[in-house]
Amino acid sequence: MKKVVLKLEIKKGKIKKKAMKAVLGLSGLESFSVDMKEKILTLIRDIDPVKVVAKLRKFCHAEIISVGPKDSTIENVINPMFHGAGSTEGDPRPNRSNTSEKA
Repeated sequence: MKKVVLKLEIKKGKIKKKAMKAVLGLSGLESFSVDMKEKILTLIRDIDPVKVVAKLRKFCHAEIISVGPKDSTIENVINPMFHGAGSTEGDPRPNRSNTSEKA
C-alpha cells in the first residue's frame, strides 16, 4: 500500500463533492482523509498517483505533495509504560497527597 498526499485547490462545495465522488470511486481504496483547512487529501491504496491527480484535475487543481509507503510502525507499537494503566498495583510514583502535607 502507498500513502499519497495531494494538495487540492477547492473553492466551491460542488467541486469538493465531485472530487470526493471521484476519489471514492477508485478501486482498492483502503482509507482517505481530507484536511479542508490545509486543503490536503491523503489516500492509502495501491495506485499510480499521477492517475489520481489526472482524475482530480477534471474538477480542480491538484498536485502531489508526497508518495511513500503506508506508515504502519506507529499503529503496532505497544508502549510498556501504559500497558495495564488501569492497575495501581506496583505503581512506582510516590503518593502525592502525603508529600504535599510536609511543606
